[in-house]
Amino acid sequence: ARLEAFSDPTLKLQPPLQEIIDWLGQKDEDLSAQLPLRGDLSVVEQAKDKHLLFMEEVKSRGPYIYSVLESAQAFLTQHPFQEIEEDTSTLAKDASPRSRSQSLSRLLWKQASVASELWDRLTARSLDQHRHLERTLEQLRDLGVSMKEATDALSQGESVQTTWEPIGDLFIDSLPEHIQATKLFKEEVTPIKDTIKMANDLAHQLALCDVHLSMENARELEQINNRWKQLQTSVTERLRQLQDAHRDFGPESQHFLSSSVQVPWERAISPNKVPYYINHQAQTTCWDHPKMTELYQALGDLNNIKFSAYRTAMKLRRVQKSLRLDLVTLPLLSQIFSCDILQSSDRSLDVLDVIRCLSSLYERLEEERGLLVNVPLCVDLALNWLLNVFDGARVGRIRALSFKAGIVCLCDCDVKGKLQYLFSQVAGPDGTCDQRQLGLLLHEAIQIPRQLGEVAAFGGSNVEPSVRSCFRF
Repeated sequence: ARLEAFSDPTLKLQPPLQEIIDWLGQKDEDLSAQLPLRGDLSVVEQAKDKHLLFMEEVKSRGPYIYSVLESAQAFLTQHPFQEIEEDTSTLAKDASPRSRSQSLSRLLWKQASVASELWDRLTARSLDQHRHLERTLEQLRDLGVSMKEATDALSQGESVQTTWEPIGDLFIDSLPEHIQATKLFKEEVTPIKDTIKMANDLAHQLALCDVHLSMENARELEQINNRWKQLQTSVTERLRQLQDAHRDFGPESQHFLSSSVQVPWERAISPNKVPYYINHQAQTTCWDHPKMTELYQALGDLNNIKFSAYRTAMKLRRVQKSLRLDLVTLPLLSQIFSCDILQSSDRSLDVLDVIRCLSSLYERLEEERGLLVNVPLCVDLALNWLLNVFDGARVGRIRALSFKAGIVCLCDCDVKGKLQYLFSQVAGPDGTCDQRQLGLLLHEAIQIPRQLGEVAAFGGSNVEPSVRSCFRF
């Protein structure tokens, strides 16, 4: 009778504990079934509402579970058992009453422990799931805002893009304005990159939490990224085309010089801005203008002149008249040389600098003398001559002193006036020059007879002996 009284509470607690264990296990499976979440705002909102009902159900079950667990704990407090390895034989009918009570208490303790552990796990997981849903909802809302902002900004940018006129329809004078407008537009659309990056980062964070975007959201985000790449490419290409057009056809370009040659010749430009010439009929290229080639052939006919001084003079006269420099006076040159880029004789000029100076020279010549001058042809031939004399390797740069010496030597002025002007370009503030400065001047001057094949008659390319002889007395 005493054993029966002892075992009755156990028999009453075991079924509810087992029922609680089964219920908690089922609810744990239901909670797992809620994952993974779909990356869609409406779906996650529905999942959150469903989970709130789930949490309410779990919460309403809590008092009953706590009551059963407290009853089990109270029983185990009154009927402790020893922690020994379980022996199923103690539950046999012939086991002693004490051994049987120990086994029943141990079984009850195990059931209570499992139920308590499952309850703690379910409540913790349910809370984590709630936080996960809240966080996912916030991220999806931010993602929606970012994608909408990016879509609106892209639409505005694309609407501006549709107003762009074809490059070929633009006036040359308007190219700088269009270049500036395109640069400003590029700056204006740059913030779109940050908005899209935020959207991509949010999608990545959701993926790390095993929340993958729905097909609609993933497709929209992909379209946004593609549209941004296309807009970027379009702006970059537009700016490049405008800059190329401005370089090739603008006021700083060499485009106007293309008319200096006739079919089958074509004037082309190397990467360092140095011109070269293509003969499409012979399929050949050369550094010299066709007219310069003819000039050199004519100079060769003068080699039958016996005395070197006369022979060189005749060749210089032929070059001078071909370049129309026999019409250019030294005062006119002084005005042209007063520009900033020619103030320092040590300054290095690129091809565009030389073209600008030559263009100003021949345009002023045409205005002042009232002559019809073929400016493109004269500029191209003069440039060709200067490069042959001072930049045979076609590096694309000559010194300002070289430019001045090459033009002054062939202008319409007496020898004394030319020598005085060239001396002033190397002399110091006190009006004198030392051996180094005189050496620079003679080095530039000797390049001209060297180009004409007459350098040997004037002491060769080494000017040092001449410089020393000048300073010997």
